Amino acid sequence: MIRSILYATDLGVYAPVVMQHALGLARSFRAELYVVHVVEPMGLFAESVLQSYLDEQALSELHRQGMSTMLSNIELRVLESLREELAGWEQELALIRSVKVIQGEPSQVILEQSHKLAVDLLVLGSHAQPTGGESHLGRTAARVIELAQMPVYLVPLVQRRRSTDV
Repeated sequence: MIRSILYATDLGVYAPVVMQHALGLARSFRAELYVVHVVEPMGLFAESVLQSYLDEQALSELHRQGMSTMLSNIELRVLESLREELAGWEQELALIRSVKVIQGEPSQVILEQSHKLAVDLLVLGSHAQPTGGESHLGRTAARVIELAQMPVYLVPLVQRRRSTDV
């Protein structure tokens, strides 16, 4: 029985497609829907640039307050976007229990949130970029599938080409 679902979004171009799958599943199972977006930590290059312009105290303050403000702003934008997209669909909007934006490594945060919320199903997009290789899974999707301890509903975002189409 599926009573709760975690939808992990990258807020990319295909996010509305994946969200429709998550909402459809939540509606079908009458399940609670949790939404999470993960912001990856700042890279080494950006960190070194900041270090060259800011002293240690200013850099620490920027990390503490700046990151918190940024995550809150993204969270508000995600909520507004969901409200806009679901305007007139109050029943679907009511299925969403929370929206969180968290900084960290995406697959790790998704798996941690799935355990913390004790969800019965994870929903995410494959997020693969067409590279000519065989794999159509992005790094995060592959890692989540590998380590998840609950079912994962993966929405393919890249259409596979048949060998006759090449």
